[in-house]
Amino acid sequence: MDLLTFKNGLIDEDGILSSWQSNECCRWNGVECNNTTRHVITLQLDDANLRGKIGSSLLELHHLNYLDLSRNDFGGILIPEFIGSMKQLQHLYLRSSNFSGIVPPQIGNLTNLRSLDLSYNSLKTENIDWLSSLVLESLEILDLSSNKLNGSIPDLSQFSSLTQMNLSANNFTGSIPLSIGQLSKLQLLDLSHNSLEGLVSESHFIKLDKLKTLDLSFNSLIFDIPLDWSPPFQLKSISLAGCNVGSYFPKWIRTQRNLSYLDLSSANITDEAPRWLWHSSSLLQNLYLYDNKISGIVPNLSSTSIEFMDLSYNHFSGSIPIFPANANVIYLSGNMFTGSISSICETHHHRLRYLLISHNKLSGDVPNCWENMPNLHTLHLANNSLSGEIPASFGNLQNFVSLKMHDNNLSGELPYNLRHCQELRFIDVGGNNLNGEIPAWIGQMYNMQYLILRGNKLHGSIPREICHLTNILVLDLSLNNLSSIIPDCFNNFTTLARKNATNLDIDCSGSIYLGFFSLHWKGHELEYRGNLGFLKLIDISSNRLVGNIPKSFAHLRGLKSLNLSRNSLTGHIIPDIGQMVILDSFDLSHNQLSGKIPTGLTEIYSLGFLDLSNNNLSGKIPTSTQLQSFDASSYANNHELCGDPLPKCPDDSLRPSTTNPGVNMNEKDGNNFSFMEEVGISMGFGFIFGFWGVVGLFILKKSWRIAFFTFLDVAGDWVYVRTSVFVSKWRSN
Repeated sequence: MDLLTFKNGLIDEDGILSSWQSNECCRWNGVECNNTTRHVITLQLDDANLRGKIGSSLLELHHLNYLDLSRNDFGGILIPEFIGSMKQLQHLYLRSSNFSGIVPPQIGNLTNLRSLDLSYNSLKTENIDWLSSLVLESLEILDLSSNKLNGSIPDLSQFSSLTQMNLSANNFTGSIPLSIGQLSKLQLLDLSHNSLEGLVSESHFIKLDKLKTLDLSFNSLIFDIPLDWSPPFQLKSISLAGCNVGSYFPKWIRTQRNLSYLDLSSANITDEAPRWLWHSSSLLQNLYLYDNKISGIVPNLSSTSIEFMDLSYNHFSGSIPIFPANANVIYLSGNMFTGSISSICETHHHRLRYLLISHNKLSGDVPNCWENMPNLHTLHLANNSLSGEIPASFGNLQNFVSLKMHDNNLSGELPYNLRHCQELRFIDVGGNNLNGEIPAWIGQMYNMQYLILRGNKLHGSIPREICHLTNILVLDLSLNNLSSIIPDCFNNFTTLARKNATNLDIDCSGSIYLGFFSLHWKGHELEYRGNLGFLKLIDISSNRLVGNIPKSFAHLRGLKSLNLSRNSLTGHIIPDIGQMVILDSFDLSHNQLSGKIPTGLTEIYSLGFLDLSNNNLSGKIPTSTQLQSFDASSYANNHELCGDPLPKCPDDSLRPSTTNPGVNMNEKDGNNFSFMEEVGISMGFGFIFGFWGVVGLFILKKSWRIAFFTFLDVAGDWVYVRTSVFVSKWRSN
């Protein structure tokens, strides 16, 4: 009955507890009983998609020693305090179940606890002193990672049975207590992603002879360990990324013969990579050294077991090494590698998915052997001096998602075989010497999100088929020799038509975000290094395009930057421009546009950059807070354009200065009058209402009419008499 009461408080959408009906509870799903006494000893309901609340009826299960409610969703409720009264519990797992609030200190009453896992919740506490209430000798596993816990790490010297301690991804501060070095049974120590600081010395590891995993990464720790230190452990995994391990490469790592994972990224190392590094452990599979100043030559790695290697943004030189056949991820960008990359053809790499070698000094033709890497997902060769044509063998890569080859010396046309790569989402081949026309088959790349062909020698017209790229987020065709009109079909860009929409269906590794590319943004050439998911841009500037601006641009409510500058476009600015409500950068400069600036432009409150200069625009600049915030250079060399921030229009010399938004409303409605016309109209209305207001009253009120004319008679007689007397006196004198 106690379990049924507990069940009634839960929401079981997947029917995991549907077997909880019969009288034989020991056969229910997730329930385990003692074979002899038939008492319930285990309740394992992890990953059951349960919601609701945890009922106190669990207190009646006096023999329950194992409770696992991990990976459910309890809606941000507090961990029930009554759990602290279940003193028979030996294992408590509440991992990733959407608990929040303060960790109840009553958990310290669980004196028989051997395993405690509260990780991946939103738990808070100012300290974890309640740990000292536990029977320290019994606790073996402690996992409080990925919460919001504060305070310092307490003295742990009495946790003599602890084998695993994970306090990562919290807000712990202070230094690492030396007492950790006394935990002789500890096998896993993870304090990464906190705000710890201070020195780390060999005393922190003095008795950790059983330690297998050490992760202190992304803290402000400084390693103060002698170069000749001989550690007591044999580690399988070392993660010290973001720590200051010193300028020299740690020699003690050479003693770790079982090492399979080594991460010394961003560790302030300025040393030459020692030769023993590459063969220090035959088990080494993961090697991460990015963002240091490590120099040296990378040897032939074909005989190693390395599968994941990131050496990017260091000072490595020499030729690209030969990779092991089982390599999966190779990042070598941002170094000083030279020579050809043809060595990658010497081995079949059936498992290779990510190859990033951008920002080096590589030269020679791009080899045509990519069929040897059939599972390649991402290839970045940008910012080198590579030449030749884009290889046709790229067409064999059915899983190809991202291709970056910008800023090289490539020539020729886009290979026809590239159309077979239907998974391609990112192509950046800008800044090369590619020629020919933009192929019509580009419109068949239906998953394309970023197409960057800027800075080449492409000619001909923009194919209408390009509008079939409904998922496009960035289209950059600038700095080419494109001619003819712009196709009026951009309303087919359905992703850009949605405000605040992105469509980043990218592999979880996020490799498509790595590196950066050049673009024209807000009037400047820059290298974009941000999250590509926030970039929505169309740039067709610096070509030889003619005709009108397509009206279909107005449908792109999600576009942030539109650059059509330095062409020969004619006609008017599209009147519905105001529909592009999140536009941040708008450049139409150096064209032959005419007519007035549409008032719809005043409705784009997000506009941060505007350049309409060097056109044939005329009339008054619409009045708004937005348009008057730009300086005169945004409107320069439009000789018939006037109004703030340019000189006043001729009519403005008779008009008082005003910032009344009603003026702009009149302009928007087309009822524009000069100052003298407004005065004349006002006098006319004043005469009509004043005259007929008085005359109308006399017509309607007879008594008023008689009194008025009687008054006129009397006044007339008085004037006549006074005039006659005055004249008589004047004559007599």
